[in-house]
Amino acid sequence: MKNLSTLFQNLNVLIVGDVMIDRYMTGKVSRISPEAPVPVLDWQNTENRLGGAANVALNIKALGAVPHLVGIAGDDDDGLLFRALLSSQDIENQHIILVGNRPTTVKTRVLASGQQLLRLDKESTEDNDENTEDILLTKMKYLIKNVGIDVIIFQDYNKGLLTPTMIEKLGKLAQKHNIPTCVDPKKKNFWAYKGVTLFKPNLKEIREAMNETVKTDMEGMKLAAAYIKKHLNNDITLITLSEKGLFIEQNDICEIHPTMPRNIADVCGAGDSVISVVALALAAKMSMSDIALLANLAGGLVCEEIGVVPIRMQKLKQEYQHWCAKV
Repeated sequence: MKNLSTLFQNLNVLIVGDVMIDRYMTGKVSRISPEAPVPVLDWQNTENRLGGAANVALNIKALGAVPHLVGIAGDDDDGLLFRALLSSQDIENQHIILVGNRPTTVKTRVLASGQQLLRLDKESTEDNDENTEDILLTKMKYLIKNVGIDVIIFQDYNKGLLTPTMIEKLGKLAQKHNIPTCVDPKKKNFWAYKGVTLFKPNLKEIREAMNETVKTDMEGMKLAAAYIKKHLNNDITLITLSEKGLFIEQNDICEIHPTMPRNIADVCGAGDSVISVVALALAAKMSMSDIALLANLAGGLVCEEIGVVPIRMQKLKQEYQHWCAKV
């Protein structure tokens, strides 16, 4: 049984993707508006959290490794707030570019008694311009050359940072320096991640990408993995199956790992925690079974908490030790 703290400590992780603020407005509802049949929220509190690729950076830090986050935010008040949020978590913010022609992505969730009433999104999904892309690539090259990156995470939310050109250039850079790459894809550029090490879609995403019903039994998963490998020539395919666990394939060896029983409170942020622990396990050269076990545990643990939160390392270690002892 491996010591996760020792394995992950001081690993340098380059995270490239769409960053955002997750904003939570909480209050009480005791009446319906006389203006329309909608609840009236008596506001009590507003909380801002790091979201998107920044939540992956939080997870990486919580797991004991060192995150290096590259991304863009708007040159606006929320962009400055986003940088300040990074600093407050002791995560470097100098690789976040503030861009003047787009807003900082903010997802505002309105909550009452732990229930989400409404979500408001402020965002732009237009692709980066060439100048911004060049600046970002220069930052990535600097980090790869001067820091010693152990693994790269592509965290794609289709907000415009990870363009096909960016994906191709960073992918070639990773291959040149023999750095493993992990991808959390979204629909728009799903098939752009050619030659990556590990590709991690969820069931909904792979069904949309293949445009057909994908069964969650072993035969259906093998067909999906073969389809992905044909298009991407990736080394490892990991498909998360929500309450059914996950499927993982490497070198034609396939495994389905059922999930553990959980009291699910909120599924937000589960994918961020999964890709974080998977990337670190891959960089630490853990086995396919260990990668799958940690992914299942990480996803389940964060679903027990409300809102987007990073994985708690102590809980992950305890559950990992518990399940390893059962094997």
